[in-house]
Amino acid sequence: MFNPIKRKAEEDKMRAAGRLPPGQSLTARFPVLHYGPVPPADLTNWDLKFWGLVDEPFSLNWQKFNQLPRTIIQMDLHCVTRWSVFDSIWEGVKLSTLIEYDLLKIKPEAAYVLQHAEYGYTTNLPLKVMLQENFLLATHLNGTPLTPEHGFPLRAVVGAIPDRDDLETPYLWKGAKWLRGLEFLSEDQMGFWEQAGYHNQGDVWLEQRTRI
Repeated sequence: MFNPIKRKAEEDKMRAAGRLPPGQSLTARFPVLHYGPVPPADLTNWDLKFWGLVDEPFSLNWQKFNQLPRTIIQMDLHCVTRWSVFDSIWEGVKLSTLIEYDLLKIKPEAAYVLQHAEYGYTTNLPLKVMLQENFLLATHLNGTPLTPEHGFPLRAVVGAIPDRDDLETPYLWKGAKWLRGLEFLSEDQMGFWEQAGYHNQGDVWLEQRTRI
């Protein structure tokens, strides 16, 4: 049963610990927010593409993607709509792992990445952020596969790792659900919500919600 007193006490605890960004409030659940319908997933035809400023464009089918070494990260998530979830556990593949295993060879002039998802949805991040430890190509949340509403079979996720002030932390929308491709660019290119007026960087600690 929802206990508002307990929720407020936990929220105050996180604020005192420096883990609750300004303008955010604790939620006891993980709200489902996205633009458009939930796409169907056909894993027999699914692939993840990599192109743009790379030595050789390539794609990974579902079987090959799941053969890559896995990483588990515990993160706090902060949504631009002002809710925060703490200590969520994500499992997936780090972008740096693809580089370490010589699958992804990024050209030196690449500085930005445009994430491409189902139905043409996009969002953008600097490459340096996507190479941080708090960015993951995720298949599991809290020990179970992603639900369709949260991005099954694959989503990008970016969050805050407690006591890691050296990591840039954008709002949650900067990790696309239903991810299908990464395009590497020399110049920044705004995605769907960025073109609609959301802030291009979206830093949670600076409250970079919109450009207005």
